[in-house]
Amino acid sequence: MAARFKRILLKLSGESLMGAQGYGIDVNRLNDYAQEIQKIAQMGTQIGIVIGGGNIFRGLSGASKGFDRYKGDQMGMLATTINAMALCSALEAIGQKARVLTAIKMEPIGEMYSKPKAIEALNNGEVAIFSAGTGNPYFTTDTGSSLRGIEIEADVMLKGTRVDGIYTADPEKDPTATKYDEITYDEIYNKGLKVMDLTATTMCKENNLPIIVFNMDKQGNLLKLMSGENIGTYVHN
Repeated sequence: MAARFKRILLKLSGESLMGAQGYGIDVNRLNDYAQEIQKIAQMGTQIGIVIGGGNIFRGLSGASKGFDRYKGDQMGMLATTINAMALCSALEAIGQKARVLTAIKMEPIGEMYSKPKAIEALNNGEVAIFSAGTGNPYFTTDTGSSLRGIEIEADVMLKGTRVDGIYTADPEKDPTATKYDEITYDEIYNKGLKVMDLTATTMCKENNLPIIVFNMDKQGNLLKLMSGENIGTYVHN
C-alpha cells in the first residue's frame, strides 16, 4: 500500500516515552514506537523525527524552580539527545537504519545537523532523528520540529500526543469538549487554542506546512494515519 505522505516530520513527546513509570524511558513504549516507525518506513516513507525531553528535564520547569533559563534550556537539549539516542538504538536493534543529527556539536554522540546531511540520510532510507531542538535557548522542541520540517521540505508534520486531536477545550478537564477534524491556523489563533507554542505554529503557517495532531500512544495509529485513515486533527492554511 502506498503511504499517504512521501516525507514526514514526526514530533514525539518526551513525556510519552516514560510510559506509566513517571520518569525516564519506558523500554516497552520505546520499542512500540520503534516498531510503528519501522512499519511506515517499510511503506517507503522518508521519516525525520524530533523528540522532546520532558521525561528527563524541561528547561521551562527548571527555570520556575530557580535554574537559569539559558542553562535550563541547554539541559533540556541534552535530555532530547538522550531520547534520540535511545530511539536510534531501538530502531537499529530491529534492523531499521537510523541516524542522530544534533543541533549543537556533540560528535561522536551524533553528527552536527545540516540540511544536506539530513536529506542524504532520508534518501538512503535512514530515519533521521534531530536532537537538541534548534540549538538555541528560549525555543521549544515544537519550534525545532517546525524548523526541521520546513528545512527537510516535509509534506506534513505529524504531532504525536496523548490525545487524539485538537479539542474546543482540554478534554482531560472538560467533558463537554468536542474534537475538530480539521481547523485552520487562523482559527487556532482566534480561538486561543493550545496546539504548539505560537512561534512553532506561526512558522508552519507562514511556510505552509500542515500539521496532523494525533494520539501516538494508541498502538497502530501512526500506520493507520499513513494508510489514509481519518485520524487526529488536520491543521492547514
